[in-house]
Amino acid sequence: MAVHIRLARHGTKKSPAYRIVVTESRSPRDGRFVERLGTYNPIAAPKAFSLEWSRYDYWTSKGALPSATLARLLKKYPRAQTPAA
Repeated sequence: MAVHIRLARHGTKKSPAYRIVVTESRSPRDGRFVERLGTYNPIAAPKAFSLEWSRYDYWTSKGALPSATLARLLKKYPRAQTPAA
């Protein structure tokens, strides 16, 4: 089973909000997930990004890979800038 860390879209039409989830690679974008690690809201005035870094480190140590979009977000919001979730 290949496990990925990626975004799952939630929110209303034209007002997206995302959850950062750990999921099996074959499951659909908004389908089942193993664990929820954080959130991302691009619509908020200061864009809201929160992530449980301890759980992220745990899953990456087990071999989970972040999606390309999540990898870009992690570069934009490094660990030192992210408030504790």
